[in-house]
Formats: sequence, structure tokens, C-alpha cells
Amino acid sequence: MIEEEVPAALSGERLDRIVALMLDVSRSAAQSVVALGGVSVDGHLEMVGRLRLEEGQLVIVDESRLPGADLPTADPGVEFGVVHADDWIIVVDKPAGLVVHPGAGNPDGTLVNGLLAAYPDLEGIGDPVRPGIVHRLDAGSTGLLVVARSEAAREALIEQFVDHSAGRTYVALVWGLPEAPHGVIDAPIGRSQRDPMRMAVVADGRDARTEYEVLQAYEDRGHPTLLECRLETGRTHQIRVHLSSIGHPLIGDPWYGQRRPTLGLDRPFLHASRLELTHPGSGDRVSFESPIATDLRGVLDSLTPA
Repeated sequence: MIEEEVPAALSGERLDRIVALMLDVSRSAAQSVVALGGVSVDGHLEMVGRLRLEEGQLVIVDESRLPGADLPTADPGVEFGVVHADDWIIVVDKPAGLVVHPGAGNPDGTLVNGLLAAYPDLEGIGDPVRPGIVHRLDAGSTGLLVVARSEAAREALIEQFVDHSAGRTYVALVWGLPEAPHGVIDAPIGRSQRDPMRMAVVADGRDARTEYEVLQAYEDRGHPTLLECRLETGRTHQIRVHLSSIGHPLIGDPWYGQRRPTLGLDRPFLHASRLELTHPGSGDRVSFESPIATDLRGVLDSLTPA
């Protein structure tokens, strides 16, 4: 299930267009989802796509109602790293370019397909389209992601992400040197009023906080800086949007990079380097780490430290 409150940017729009944006599908596909009973508004099933919505209404979409949205199947050809696995959780080290779960435009070849091949017992845990998935990384991002291996683990992990007790640390290379070596970006995030397909800092968005700390500044043109970022919330594209909003966009970011050079990267310089959580089985506080991905390390090695 995907849910979203209607932002000011989409107030007055038709339900089928909003569903199309939420699922990143065509208007006709969105109309089919609505007609098949896959959409509710403020808790009530809605089957008329031309209904116009107002700001603040809650839309919940069952993406499994998409035409042709078959349940994911096992694919042993999908490659990914595993940092840890036990009866409760699997900690994955995701490579760049790998989509986490099936969806519009990505029906197969996802991390979920690979996980089902390696861990068949994941089938039936949580959402059937994305079994075991409790949080996501963008396709272009690399690093750590935890997967629930039982329903009890899934519920416990979701609770930790909701109450922000799970710690997520990223490394990011940005353009320019922030004025403060350490700071917190506290700015709400929602859909951009200029382009609803993108996220932006908006007054009526959802609360979002990103803590950052300078790890290394570089002397090269543009004075790139390596930051460590810690998420206090987990909004869509949060780090990318927040850093761009203060004038220090991620190097290589095609959406929020403000048309800056990419230093040869074909993806944003963002790596989930550390994950900390309370183990749902033992109750112990555990942490996992992932070294910076090879392509990102290559960029850092090409720069001159300040």
C-alpha cells in the first residue's frame, strides 16, 4: 500500500492524476486501479477517477491492483551483497542501479526478486508485492538496507523507523563547503508545486530533519565536500532535497543537482554506510557498516584534500 496526503500543489486535481503520480504510471493505468477498487480517499473506497480532491485528503493506493501487476518471482540472477542474515533479519548491501521492489516500469529484476531466490521464506511477509521490505533506498543509491524475515520482525522494524529509533547514516559528496561544519536541516518536504513528480522543501510538507557533519573538504574546482548525514526522518529523496535546498546539491544528482558537473558519475554520490537498530529477536542494539562503493571511492581518490 502507498499512502499520501494531497499537497497544495495537487489541490483540485482529479483522483486518477494523483494516483498516476503516486504510482508513476500512465493516466489510463491509474484509472484501471481506481476502477478495480484499489484506491481509498479518507478511508472510503473511491471508484470514480474524475473525482477532484482537496489539500489534506488522505489517498491510499493498492499498487497490486495495477493491470498485470503479478506477484514477484525468484530470480537467482539478481546480484547483491549480504552483510548479515539470521532467522529475523537480512542486512543487504545494495549495489547501484538495483531497484528495491517491483513497480511501474520495473516488473522484475529487482532486489525483491533476488531475495526470494536466496531466501524463499520471505514470501508472504507483509506486502505481497514487496515481501519483507520495511524501508527503501533510491535505485541510484548504494549501501545498507534491512529486510524482515518474519512478520514479527517486520512489525518491530517498522515501529523503529516510525519512532526514529533506527539509526541511518549516509556519506554524501556535495558541491561547496557548508558554512557550519555541523548542522541540522529542519525543513518540511512535500511535492514540488512546479513539478509534482519531484519533491521539494515546502511549507505544507511533512516534517523532515537531516543532521550533517563535514568529513573532508577538497581544493578542486567547485570545492566539493564529503559529508556524513544522519536521518531523523525518512522522507522521499530527503537528503538530496535538503542538501540542494541549502545550496550544496549532491554531485551526480540528475534531479536535484542544479545542473552542476557530475565528475563522471551517472548517479548521485550517496551511500548508506551505517545502520543501527534494536534486533527484533534478541532485543540487543546492533549496528552494521558498509565501505563506500567502488565508483564513489574512485571519485574521492581523484580529488585533492584541502
